[in-house]
Amino acid sequence: MAKPITVTYQGAESSFDHKKLDRSKLYGKRQRMVLDPNGERCERARLTDDGAILVRSGMAAQAYFDPDGNWVPNSELVGLSAAGEPVDSVGSTLGQAQEAREVSPEEALDLNVRAVYVLTPEAIDAALSAALDEGKLFACDYSYRGGYNLETALIVRNDEGTFALIGSPAESEWLELKQLPVETYDDDEDDDDDLDFEMF
Repeated sequence: MAKPITVTYQGAESSFDHKKLDRSKLYGKRQRMVLDPNGERCERARLTDDGAILVRSGMAAQAYFDPDGNWVPNSELVGLSAAGEPVDSVGSTLGQAQEAREVSPEEALDLNVRAVYVLTPEAIDAALSAALDEGKLFACDYSYRGGYNLETALIVRNDEGTFALIGSPAESEWLELKQLPVETYDDDEDDDDDLDFEMF
């Protein structure tokens, strides 16, 4: 069983058990299965570009292959910034108290949500519970397994329960002209091509 999501608010600690909520739990699911001539279920696999290695489901999540086809375990991989500099890894936040900070609805709407968890309070501070009942929103750092990607957990409550929305702030890139075009007007009144209606 995974460790709880633990937060601190006004110096008091609260912890929540969590279960991932997905569409299949809400609506059920149907799956199309491909069978071989013997009625056995087929598994998806693919060949590497050189055709030398058969990659089955789950293999790519355990390691990577370099351009020469060498298998590189995840433990040997390092994270790089956009500038190509190594970055420090972060540990799992589960079971580690994270500071819950109140956020505005605008900040919540800017969160690019990738997962939703149903939270079951194991021990919740009265002040945090009251604030959630008032409709206030709280955010804290979140990383399930640790690694190089520290996400945000947005804790909300409604009539259906308490939830954690997991994601990263969406960053919009705005494009604009470096210099606005300048309108020019031709005030030359000596244009001989102008029509003279007195000619008609």
